[in-house]
Amino acid sequence: MARVEVDFDACESNALCEAMAPDMFFVDDDDMLQVEDPTVTDENRSRVERAVASCPKSALRIANTA
Repeated sequence: MARVEVDFDACESNALCEAMAPDMFFVDDDDMLQVEDPTVTDENRSRVERAVASCPKSALRIANTA
């Protein structure tokens, strides 16, 4: 299994990831990125990979879990 991880120190909350995977990411009213569900599945992997690739600050990554 895998999960998406956010480096909140690097994240600018510019919402490009939200545009790529709105079911996974959203920017809240305080302009902070939130992860709805960090689980990466076969069904959402391509959207999450596009979101990770779209991050201009490289603040997202997919981590494998045991």
